[in-house]
Amino acid sequence: MSMRVRIATRKSALALWQAEHVAALLRAQFGWHVELLALSTRGDEQLDRSLATIGGKGLFLKELELALARGDADLAVHSMKDVPMALDEHFEIAALLESEDPYDALVSPRFGLLAALPEGAKVGSSSLRRQAQLRRLRPDLRLFDVRGNVNSRLHKLDSGEFDALILAVAGLKRLGLESRIAQTLRPPDFLPAVAQGVIGIEIHALRADLRSSLLKLQHEPTAVRVRAERAMNLALHGSCHVPVAAHALLNGLHLSLTGAVGDPGTGELIVAQLDGLSAAPELLGANVAARLLALGAGRILANYAH
Repeated sequence: MSMRVRIATRKSALALWQAEHVAALLRAQFGWHVELLALSTRGDEQLDRSLATIGGKGLFLKELELALARGDADLAVHSMKDVPMALDEHFEIAALLESEDPYDALVSPRFGLLAALPEGAKVGSSSLRRQAQLRRLRPDLRLFDVRGNVNSRLHKLDSGEFDALILAVAGLKRLGLESRIAQTLRPPDFLPAVAQGVIGIEIHALRADLRSSLLKLQHEPTAVRVRAERAMNLALHGSCHVPVAAHALLNGLHLSLTGAVGDPGTGELIVAQLDGLSAAPELLGANVAARLLALGAGRILANYAH
């Protein structure tokens, strides 16, 4: 008899796409009967305030984890960039899927490049990381918080509230909106969020029956890169809502990690890059964090500690 599993997910179009993607993998790989349990989270509901002021992106997880704890759901699907660096001991990430493009996109109906935006252009982004890097590259721009799902943000852009938005390439691709990308913002000029573009599957730590099966879905090269980036952020005592960026590149046994901490107010950006071994991603992450702190990153992070 095929196993029945329920996936807890947020209700946004992107979250539902990710949950359906995982459901399709589970059906194809294991023949499981999969249902979705769509939940509303505080992070989705409180759109009038920035994530940093209401407690960060962990607010997107709480209701899903409660569903796992109650037994209402068997697993939860997340964007890994929204997952706190240290999970509650009762939960674990059982698998990381192959990463989509990790970079950010400039989305603008009128301007094809960040450099082409006119002086004083209005740019929407709720991410402190993105704001810090925009401030460094274009200190003349007027930056505004913009919350809500991808389609609601695009509606604000199209109605003239903004000249441009900064959104994740991965989300636009997954929603079939790749044509909206005016420019892909790439390193070294623009670094992505920790684990951007990666889907993670979370389970209750007691669900050993699910752990071994889900591990078969794991994409190991992606997992190595995510482990390095998240270890760096953890060592910085960073969360999902501080201005921290990370970009790991894997080449065989060689792992490279670039990390950055930026100040959205001034555009100051502290950057460190080190090389290490793919067999020890956490060590590399900790070393990059130590280098960033030695360069003065702690001073910036202190302004965003809660």
